[in-house]
Amino acid sequence: METINHTHEHTHTHPNYHPPNHKRRGWFNNLLNPLRRVVDGIQVNNNRIAHLICQTIPCCCPFERKINLFGRTFHIPALCKLNPLYNEFVGLRFRALSYLADECGEDVTKYIC
Repeated sequence: METINHTHEHTHTHPNYHPPNHKRRGWFNNLLNPLRRVVDGIQVNNNRIAHLICQTIPCCCPFERKINLFGRTFHIPALCKLNPLYNEFVGLRFRALSYLADECGEDVTKYIC
């Protein structure tokens, strides 16, 4: 029986194409990488810590607002995505929610928006 060796290469000519998990390079991002690894490395294995994480890290951006001023409505967009550690904090909150729900068997609906 013959073995089939298939190689598949993606060649994209678009200059702004980046794979989904592509991290942008630069001195600022390189400076934050150790902090990102620290936040990603936090293991949630205590229900008190998990509750503290879920209470501290909001489920949605608290800065998005609609302000009525002199009969006009102004929309302030969510600025959380500008936080360079946003994805790491969301991941930490998810790990805490998962620990509470899966390991402790607690109801986490009070932490979900």
